[in-house]
Amino acid sequence: MPSYTVTVATGSQWFAGTDDYIYLSLVGSAGCSEKHLLDKPFYNDFERGAVDSYDVTVDEELGDIQLIKIEKRKYWFHDDWYLKYITVKTPCGDYIEFPCYRWLSGEGEIVLRDGQAKLACDDQIHILKQHRRKELETRQKQYRWMEWNPGFPLSIDAKCHKDLPRDIQFDSEKGVDFVLNYSKAMENLFINRFMHMFQSSWNDFADFEKIFVRISNTISERVMNHWQEDLMFGYQFLNGCNPVMIQRCLKLPDNLPVTTEMVECSLERQLTLEQEVEQGNIFIVDFKLLDGIDANKTDPCTLQFLAAPICLLYKNLANKIVPIAIQLNQVPGEENPIFLPSDAKYDWLLAKIWVRSSDFHVHQTITHLLRTHLVSEVFGIAMYRQLPAVHPIFKLLVAHVRFTIAINTKAREQLICEYGLFDKANATGGGGHVQMVQKAMQDLTYTSLCFPEAIKARGMDNAEDVPYYFYRDDGLLVWEAIKTFVAEVVDIYYEGDQVVEDDQELQDFVKDVYMYGMRGKKASGFPKSIKTKEKLCEYLTMVIFTASAQHAAVNFGQYDWCSWIPNAPPTMRAPPPTAKGVATIEQIVDTLPDRGRSCWHLGAVWALSQFQDNELFLGMYPEEHFIEKPVKEAMARFRKNLDSIVSVIAERNKNKKLPYYYLSPDRIPNSVAI
Repeated sequence: MPSYTVTVATGSQWFAGTDDYIYLSLVGSAGCSEKHLLDKPFYNDFERGAVDSYDVTVDEELGDIQLIKIEKRKYWFHDDWYLKYITVKTPCGDYIEFPCYRWLSGEGEIVLRDGQAKLACDDQIHILKQHRRKELETRQKQYRWMEWNPGFPLSIDAKCHKDLPRDIQFDSEKGVDFVLNYSKAMENLFINRFMHMFQSSWNDFADFEKIFVRISNTISERVMNHWQEDLMFGYQFLNGCNPVMIQRCLKLPDNLPVTTEMVECSLERQLTLEQEVEQGNIFIVDFKLLDGIDANKTDPCTLQFLAAPICLLYKNLANKIVPIAIQLNQVPGEENPIFLPSDAKYDWLLAKIWVRSSDFHVHQTITHLLRTHLVSEVFGIAMYRQLPAVHPIFKLLVAHVRFTIAINTKAREQLICEYGLFDKANATGGGGHVQMVQKAMQDLTYTSLCFPEAIKARGMDNAEDVPYYFYRDDGLLVWEAIKTFVAEVVDIYYEGDQVVEDDQELQDFVKDVYMYGMRGKKASGFPKSIKTKEKLCEYLTMVIFTASAQHAAVNFGQYDWCSWIPNAPPTMRAPPPTAKGVATIEQIVDTLPDRGRSCWHLGAVWALSQFQDNELFLGMYPEEHFIEKPVKEAMARFRKNLDSIVSVIAERNKNKKLPYYYLSPDRIPNSVAI
């Protein structure tokens, strides 16, 4: 009688093991086996991290094994089980791998097919075609689109984390409980003692050190010591938390009536302002998105204010970027003066603080929330709805959407919801952040998510012209490494452009992103379909880069750059100045966040800057969804390429007072999960 050896691997995460009854059936081209209970006498089967083997004897030859069925039945109480993979050794000595990497919840059956990646056109056998179709039908019932707010990209239809399909939930919900993490952060940072003075002002800038000094590190400490300097102010637009706003100024905006006479003491080349613009030495950061956004009114005891500044910057003879003019609102006029470095010290400082606060708001809500978190969730939902687990693009992308839908659901549940944590400290809380996303959706385009195109569109692509833009330099290296890897994988499964065009599952995935993520807006530039291998490679590179590198670049520096409160105020308690010569140190301190909001802010940026436990970084694929040797070889080359980028960045950072490491691949998690 033919005998098969079945090896079952249980996950190593918490509560992955099970005491339930596990049955297995083998489905072959010549027949199907009976159900076999996988159980060894006097042995605790399927413990967490275990790899257990069983002999399965069948009555007659089954032919080529096509599927395996796993059935789970309750032993004592409902007991979830995480199945990594099953391997089957056939009577003639061949090994067949069946990747799973899924939770089996409650009672029921799952059907697995072998791990070879297959396009739909590769499946000629009816039972495999049927399996493929049923899997997608089931997933489309589980992963439903929902509009959380009008105008937003659609998100997962789940009110809270526990409503999500088990496969995409966090292993431990405690690790991503924002309320718990923020409170724990404030306790660890010894700042919760200030909370009872919630609405009281600090005394002076040095007073902020009371909540800062215990947790200083190289960058945040340097920010504290140099934040008032123009060089530090300008540098942050290149390599701080929000390095995506600065662009070359091709023409002075009509609503910024700045003249050469105003700024001539800042210009070093004996040229007029217009000539400096022509030579490419003037840069601009425009926060027009904030114009008309409602400030937070959730606390009747504290008025909060927003501005929509325009900041003009200059590349000096040392090739450093410095500010030369700031207008705090969009409409010019007597009560909206242009602040200059030649103004009184505190006038200029207060204008810069307003810009830093505005930059913080755009960073939090648009650069970070919308353009990494919400967009990556769209890719994840579309992938689960339209690509079966056997599809090579599913296997390629699944590591890059790990926990993304879960973290976003948790954020909607606790952080950015009405009366959520976001409202506690931020001037855009109470609905302003929702208005911002709705406005920013107009600028969320396909090309703006393609890193090289986005850099070029802002006129920031010339490394000789702007030599200290490390975000650009490192980002381009990582983008190319991802694109090279993606192209190798695409080449393995798609012989030519026609195969891409004919892959209906792929086309449905792309269409889902366009219809539900981008709300079917033609102006977004997102394709409705993909017809060439080249376009497919770019598209997949954009998806992976957004979820990994772009998120890392704008997330993990939050503590470094935002923990010194005056450098990134989450709210302002007085309106922007309408005249010069009135700012004092006392007025500035009274404008900055009070003690309570400062503590909430600090807890938030600390918690958001931490890596997850057991973080998986770019190039790490411990779940072996791909079993083919050519893909594994491509992965090895990808890791080698990434290692060389790590070395390049480490060498550049040697002896730097302000090292830039957010895009070093060993610090880039695979997915948006915090």
